[in-house]
Amino acid sequence: MVCRRCYVSGRVQGVFFRASAQQQAAKLGLDGHARNLSDGRVEVLACGDSAQLDALCGWLQTGPPQAQVSDVQCKAVFVAAAPGFRID
Repeated sequence: MVCRRCYVSGRVQGVFFRASAQQQAAKLGLDGHARNLSDGRVEVLACGDSAQLDALCGWLQTGPPQAQVSDVQCKAVFVAAAPGFRID
């Protein structure tokens, strides 16, 4: 299992970004979480197969219709995510 931590910048809070990310992650069978950060970004931690993670990272580039994503930074991390995908 591979994990990636992504930081999404732009208009990503208050536009159902975390809930939409949870739906996408569930469709892809990923574990992890999405949470708002105090600086206005959203952090997404996702664990699963590389192809599934690539698909989620691609989706993060645009997010839900109401979002305006300006930047996405993802890096591989070595952590253990609890089963399922939650919103923190």
